[in-house]
Amino acid sequence: FARSQGILCQGRGSAANSAVCYCLGITEVDPARMNMLFERFISRDRDEPPDIDVDFEHERREEVIQYIYRKYGRDRAALAATVITYRPRSAIRDVGKALGFSLAQVDQLARNTAWWDKPEGFEQRISQQGFHLDKLKIRQLVHLVQSIVGFPRHLSQHVGGFVISESPLASLVPVENAAMANRTVIQWDKEDLETLGMLKVDCLALGMLTAIHRCLDLIRGQSQVPGQTDLALDSDPISSLSDIPAEDPETYAMIQQADTIGVFQVESRAQMAMLPRLKPACFYDLVIEVAIVRPGPIQGNMVHPYLQRRRGTEQVEYPSDDLKTVLERTLGVPIFQEQVMQVAMVAAGFSGSEADILRRSMAAWARRGGMEHMHHRLVSGMLERGYSEAFAEQIFQQIRGFGEYGFPESHAASFALLVYVSAWMKRHYPAAFCCALLNSQPMGFYQPAQLVQDAQRHGVRVLPVDVRYSDWDCALESHRGSLALRLGLRMVKGMREGSARRMEQARMEQPFTAVQDLTTRCGLDRHDLAVLAEAATLRGLAGHRHRARWEVAAAEKPVDDLLTEKRPDSLVSIRPPTEVDDTRADYASTGLTLGRHPIALIRPLLRHRRAVTARELREHPHGSRVRACGLVTMRQRPMTASGTIFLTLEDETGFVNAVVWPRLFEKQRAEILAASVLAVDGVLETDGDVHHLIADRVHDFSHLAGSLQSKSRDFC
Repeated sequence: FARSQGILCQGRGSAANSAVCYCLGITEVDPARMNMLFERFISRDRDEPPDIDVDFEHERREEVIQYIYRKYGRDRAALAATVITYRPRSAIRDVGKALGFSLAQVDQLARNTAWWDKPEGFEQRISQQGFHLDKLKIRQLVHLVQSIVGFPRHLSQHVGGFVISESPLASLVPVENAAMANRTVIQWDKEDLETLGMLKVDCLALGMLTAIHRCLDLIRGQSQVPGQTDLALDSDPISSLSDIPAEDPETYAMIQQADTIGVFQVESRAQMAMLPRLKPACFYDLVIEVAIVRPGPIQGNMVHPYLQRRRGTEQVEYPSDDLKTVLERTLGVPIFQEQVMQVAMVAAGFSGSEADILRRSMAAWARRGGMEHMHHRLVSGMLERGYSEAFAEQIFQQIRGFGEYGFPESHAASFALLVYVSAWMKRHYPAAFCCALLNSQPMGFYQPAQLVQDAQRHGVRVLPVDVRYSDWDCALESHRGSLALRLGLRMVKGMREGSARRMEQARMEQPFTAVQDLTTRCGLDRHDLAVLAEAATLRGLAGHRHRARWEVAAAEKPVDDLLTEKRPDSLVSIRPPTEVDDTRADYASTGLTLGRHPIALIRPLLRHRRAVTARELREHPHGSRVRACGLVTMRQRPMTASGTIFLTLEDETGFVNAVVWPRLFEKQRAEILAASVLAVDGVLETDGDVHHLIADRVHDFSHLAGSLQSKSRDFC
C-alpha cells in the first residue's frame, strides 16, 4: 500500500536480515551482505510469529494507519497502549496545582527539576528554591510528589504497535477511542501482548524517510530551476534510492571528518566523537558505527578494545577457531546482539532456542533482573568445552553489560543504509538536503538555526523569508547564477499554512505591490500581518521591521480612497532597527538569523571575560585550562552516563562540547538547566580531531545577550 502511494518505507529489526523479507520488499538490506542468525528472527520454541518493524515517512504514516483500519476493520485492528507514569516534573505540576500553589511557584519548582532527579532529593531542591520546609503545605507537596513518581498517570497509545486479531478484539480486551481522531486503542501494553502471544506489527514513523523523499524530489527538480548549473552531479539524474551510487569515497571522507550535522543516526555528539576514531570506509563500517555507540557495547567495555584493535595498537586474538568465525568481522569483540547469542551457542553449547531465551533475558534483565539463572548454564557450558573460567566470566559480564540495550546487527544494517543515503545527499546536494530537513521539522538532533549555519559553511547561499518569493515550504531557486535555498513561510513562528497557501496562489496571479495589496488580496488578518512584520518578511514591500509595523498598523484599517490619498506615510521617518534588534527579532520570530551570530555581537564583552572561540579552543594543546562560551543548543544526559551531563555550545565559529560531572551539576544545577548563554571553565581533552572541555565551573552569561530567545534541544 505504501509503495502504491509513493510513501518511502523500510523494514528494520531482525526482519532486516531475512531473505524472505528482502524478496518481499519489506527491507532494502541485502542479506547476502550480512550474517544471518535464524533464531534471532524466528524460533520453533517461541511458537509465535516473527517480529517485523517497518518505518514509514513520519508525515504520511497516518495514511498507512488508516489503511490498516480499513483493511482489517476496527473490530479486529487497534493500536496497543502505553502506560505513562509520573516523572518528577509532571508530579510536581499536578500535585502543586492540586494543593493550590500558584502557577508561578509550580513553574519555578518544575523548571529546576530534571526528569532523572531522584524523589529522595526533592526536599533539598525545594529548600534551595527558598521554600520553607516547616510549612504544612510544603511537607504535603514533598510527601505526595515522592509517593506518586513512577505511578501510572494516564493511558496513552503505542508509537505504532498494531494488534490484528482473527476474532473481535472486544471479546478479549476493552477497545477505546484514542485522543487522536480516527484512532482506536486497546488497554494492554506491549508486555501484556507478549505474555499472551498476540500478534503486534510495528508501523513506525521515521522523520529521515520524509526528508530523504523530499530531497529526492528536490534533486529531480534542480534541472528545472532556471540558471542552476553548479551543484548537480554530472552523472545520470537521481530519481530513487537505488540510483544512489554505492561506496562513494567522497561521502566516506566527509563522514570520517564527523561532518555529519543532519545525517541520520551519526549526528549526535557521541557519534561525531566516534567517527574520527573509527573512520568508516565501507558500508559494514557504518553498520558497526551505528551499533557501537550504544549503551550495550559501552557498558560491556567493548568500545575501546575494538578501536585499539582497529588502529593496530592491540593484537586481535580469538579464544578458539570456532569463536573466530563468530567474532572475526568485529575483530574479536562482540558488538551485536546476534554475536552474543552465537557465542553462547558455539562456546557454551546453547541450542538456538536457548540462545533466544538468553536474548530475552538480556532484554528483561535491566527491568526485572533475571540473568543469574543463565549464569551457571553459560559458565559451565564454556568450561566443559575447554574455555577458562576467567574467559567465561568475562563473557557473562559482557552479556550483562548489554542488558536491555543490545543492538541487533540486522537493525544496525537497516539504519546504516539510511546513514549512507543521507550522508551522500549532504555531500553532493547540500542545498537540497538542508531544504528537505527544514521542511521535515521537527526531527533529528539539531534545530533549524544549526542546520542553516551548517549549510552556509558548506557554501550554500541561504535567502531570507520574503512574501514576494517564499512559499510555505523552503525551496531552491536561482540566485545570481547559482542555486540558493529560500526559506519558506513555515519558518515564521505563528504563521498559518492556510494564509501562506493563499499568498502563494495570489502571487502566481500577480506580484504584490504594497502591504495593503497583500492584505486585501490574501485576506490576511491582524495576526497574520503581525507575524509577517515581526519576521521581516515584508522588507520588499515596506522596508525594515519598524517600518513594516507601521505599514501593518495602517493596513489593518478599512480601506477608503479618501483616507488612502491623505496617508502621509512617505513623510514619516522611522528609525531602522539596530543589528542587535534584528538578531533578537530574528530568533524570536523564526528561531534563526541570517545575519551575524548572536555570540559574535557580544564577542568584545566575552574577550574581556577571557572566553575563547570554538575555533581557538581547538588550537589549544591537550590539558589546557580555557574558558569557552556560546549558546546552549543541546543538553544530553544518557541513562548509562552515571549522571554526567553533556552540553553543546555554539558560537560564530562552531561548536564546543562540554562535559559536566554529576558533582558540578548538583552544585550549579540552576545555571546548567536554565542558561541560554553559558560560559564553561575547564580542562581541554584532545584525542586526534576530537575535543572535549571538562567543566569545573560554569557561568550564566544570558544577560549579555539581553532578551535573545534561544532554546536548546535536550535529550535525556
